[in-house]
Amino acid sequence: MIEREFRIDQKDREIITHIIENPEISQHKIAEKIGLTQPSVAMRLKKLKKMGAIEKQCGIAPTKLGLHIAKVEVVTTDTEELINRFIDCPYFLNGFITSGKKNVCLLFAGEEIPTLEAIVNGHIRPLEEVVSVEFNIIISTVKELITPIKMHIKRVKKQPCGIKTECKDCSLYKNDRCLGCPAIGQYKGNFW
Repeated sequence: MIEREFRIDQKDREIITHIIENPEISQHKIAEKIGLTQPSVAMRLKKLKKMGAIEKQCGIAPTKLGLHIAKVEVVTTDTEELINRFIDCPYFLNGFITSGKKNVCLLFAGEEIPTLEAIVNGHIRPLEEVVSVEFNIIISTVKELITPIKMHIKRVKKQPCGIKTECKDCSLYKNDRCLGCPAIGQYKGNFW
């Protein structure tokens, strides 16, 4: 078993808590709230960043922008291959290799639920390494979900997911059941 030693104390925990609650809080304000000097807070922040305990990430709240979030749980014989297939997909938020029968969880965001269904039914279910798929739309979150989403999509000639059929040749796209892929310029939506 790998043991990791996290050398953080109560003051570090308080600093982390204040940053989570207000990412824009100043070191001076944190120092006032927890009873340390500003230089002491600065040194602790430097240590916490160096050890990876604090990371800054910019993102959006998908639901506040009218996007739907899909949670797709998959049983697959090749977890890494499945996740890597979607790394450059504009709809892809994140992927997790999990324990248990369903060994991959993928999160996607899109303007319309039928587009998310098309990703699952046209790009995941047909894969040879996929044994089963469970598709759910997230209705609400307890905490606000902030996630990075690629807003500027670099145009490519082939779909990033590796599917061979172009959107323009897909019946779902033709019948307005999918908005298409922003990466190949065959996209009917307004978000990307």
